[in-house]
Amino acid sequence: MLASIHDLKIEFGTKKVLNGISLDLEEGENLVILGKSGCGKSVLIKSLAGLLKPTSGSLELFGKDIGNLSREELNVLRKKMGFLFQGAALYDSMSVRENLAFPLRDLKDFSEHEKEKAIQEALKNVGLEKAIDLMPSELSGGMRKRVALARAIILKPSIILYDEPTTGLDPITSKEISELILNIQKQNNTGSIIITHDIACVKITANRIIILKDGLANAEGDYETLSNSKDEWVRSFFHQ
Repeated sequence: MLASIHDLKIEFGTKKVLNGISLDLEEGENLVILGKSGCGKSVLIKSLAGLLKPTSGSLELFGKDIGNLSREELNVLRKKMGFLFQGAALYDSMSVRENLAFPLRDLKDFSEHEKEKAIQEALKNVGLEKAIDLMPSELSGGMRKRVALARAIILKPSIILYDEPTTGLDPITSKEISELILNIQKQNNTGSIIITHDIACVKITANRIIILKDGLANAEGDYETLSNSKDEWVRSFFHQ
């Protein structure tokens, strides 16, 4: 089990965002989280990354309760995780090479040659070897996403968290990013949690889908099962 959440509650003042959600993430699984805006999807993955402290409940990564870890121990676990943020979050003042080198900066057992090899390999996996010396301002939206994805996988993480990976992209580029997510899963046997509103992305990437409502897992299943659900509200996500 890569991640296990049990009865997780997160509140901001009097506002209950997550209201006792439980879920597991298996090795090699793409788990998609659906739900209306503001239902707690991004809060969920931020808590998984240790960026938000739960009000109550437990959250385990690689068998360890992150609530009991020191900052140093949590940072060690984070090195086993990759993150693809909604806006790509590239450093605009750094080249593509420098952006990818950033996660490698503290790896003392990596020589400069090995770091360069890792950068080249990550870019090859997303089809952008020739963009290595470009600046983010020289990249299209789809290329920025690909570079961000390369940075997310450069340490070959066991878990990748995707926050709206195809937002703002045209349908063709969105499909390419979705297929990259699928290829990375197959190639590295990663377990991923994918937050998205893009149903085409869901259809390509999801092994399992959870739909959030009122801070809880309201429905769970694969694409075929949920898109044909007898529940009109569940079905509405797939027939927009």
